[in-house]
Amino acid sequence: MSQAVPVSDLPPVGVVPETMWAQVIRAERFGDPRTAFQAEEVAVPELAPGQVLIGVMAAGINYNNVWAARGIPINVIADRRRKGEPWDFHIGGSDASGIVYAVGEGVTNVTVGDHVVTHPGWWDADDPWVASGKDPMLAPSAKIWGYNTNFGSFGQFCVAQAHQVMPKAPTLTWEQAAAPSLVGTTAYRMLFGWSGHTLQRDEVVLVWGGSGGLGIQAIQLALSVGAIPVAVVSDSVRGDYCLKYGAKGYINRKDYSHWGIPPHWTDDAGQRDWSKDARRFRDAISEIVGSRRAPRIVFEHPGEATIPTSVFVCEPGGMVVICAGTSGYSAMVDLRYQWVFQKRLQGSHGTNDEQAYAYNQLIHDATIDPALGDVIDFDQIGQAHYEMGEGIEVFGNRVALVGAATTGLGAQTTP
Repeated sequence: MSQAVPVSDLPPVGVVPETMWAQVIRAERFGDPRTAFQAEEVAVPELAPGQVLIGVMAAGINYNNVWAARGIPINVIADRRRKGEPWDFHIGGSDASGIVYAVGEGVTNVTVGDHVVTHPGWWDADDPWVASGKDPMLAPSAKIWGYNTNFGSFGQFCVAQAHQVMPKAPTLTWEQAAAPSLVGTTAYRMLFGWSGHTLQRDEVVLVWGGSGGLGIQAIQLALSVGAIPVAVVSDSVRGDYCLKYGAKGYINRKDYSHWGIPPHWTDDAGQRDWSKDARRFRDAISEIVGSRRAPRIVFEHPGEATIPTSVFVCEPGGMVVICAGTSGYSAMVDLRYQWVFQKRLQGSHGTNDEQAYAYNQLIHDATIDPALGDVIDFDQIGQAHYEMGEGIEVFGNRVALVGAATTGLGAQTTP
């Protein structure tokens, strides 16, 4: 094999080497992301029809590869090998900005040399569900690129399906462009993807984890339609960051103590104490909004620690929409609030093309700021996932430089 070029370089556009450097996870290293990720030289994969090879300039860091590094809730390597894939390793990364280096048979929407970003929705075009015109993210073949699939953005080259590849906003640096797509398209689907509960002007939306990458996108998307976002954070510095991006106000969750699974409904004293604190939390939302209005949509991702409160404070007939369970999966719903007030608890996962393209247009129009957080080096990818898994948050979206050796506008230069 020919030697891979250094990580901070890429060969001339259109020249594809035999090998590349990547941050690789192997099953025997599952656990701490700091050791699960290791830089290895691997073969550049061949393209199947409908696929695109992208020289990665920058890669976004997301929680899904904390799970991949730990091997929970699924072993993504073993899962793919059971389905016939040959590789005994995982190259993650679900956000990329970069340059098209090669295209597979039948690809017509991009050409070699295009500056692009990716969205994370991956599916089999021949899946009968997809072929029938139904939402492809509900199809049996639907996956999250760079988590369920191999050869994501944590390598010098990544492989995406052509429909995932979108034009990069020319005003953004490589690192800005790599920052928001996974969280932004996820948030877009959560807020606008569920018929009967699409966010409208003047409606209140409660955003958990407001200062994180997902939360900042949700705040901005709410503002884009004239809705009223209220953030939940863990301190005033994070709250002020949410205000910078347009939150109406914020609630410090550390001012409350009722988190987690509430006392059983037969525990009258425990229920009274829990309800008292939950009502105090609900009243804080009303105080911020300026009237006794409840959130029409509650934007959820912590899960176990917060779902009982989310269902409690949601407006009658409203929706709690959830895309993750970062505090745990065993959430409890008090069905009395669910059925009597006819609230909806909706799961949401990934994005389809229509939603991703609409979100990307908002980025091009500068309606949405990518909210770039820390910019890190390629060899810090494991450490970044460790910190994310430990709850050591950064504001906005953390990005690793791959082919882009410098930050700022100079990072847009083509190799």
